[in-house]
Amino acid sequence: MTRYGYPGASTPRDEGRGAAVFALARAWAAGIVVLLVTEYLQTTLVNDHLATSTNLETFNGRLMLIHLPNAVCIALATWAAGRSHREPFRDSKPQHTLAVFTVGIAAQALNMVLQWQDLEAEGILMSNAVLVVGVVSGYAAERLQDD
Repeated sequence: MTRYGYPGASTPRDEGRGAAVFALARAWAAGIVVLLVTEYLQTTLVNDHLATSTNLETFNGRLMLIHLPNAVCIALATWAAGRSHREPFRDSKPQHTLAVFTVGIAAQALNMVLQWQDLEAEGILMSNAVLVVGVVSGYAAERLQDD
């Protein structure tokens, strides 16, 4: 028997006030850390060594060197946020969806705000396509691990 079964004992962390918010914050923190680490690796490994002006002249070059690595980073961050969102809160579809998709969407919104003056139509469309592909892939991978 646990100590939670006795009168006057503290409640388990699943039942305490603010536990759902803490579970969301933990999931978001994991997603942010993974996104920062993967984006750093992408910047130092891919962009610094392979992304030359000649490689980025064509759409295929930009797709392979910018957009696909960004989709992988967002997918990994989404997956990490979903995996770190703990029970029993992950059983609630709205809470789990909020935990999983917030990091990618917030990163995309921040990116759009900070680089709005430099964006072109291709950049806006491809960024949003990368966001959708990344979060759906990360969510699918996370849900497949639950089954």
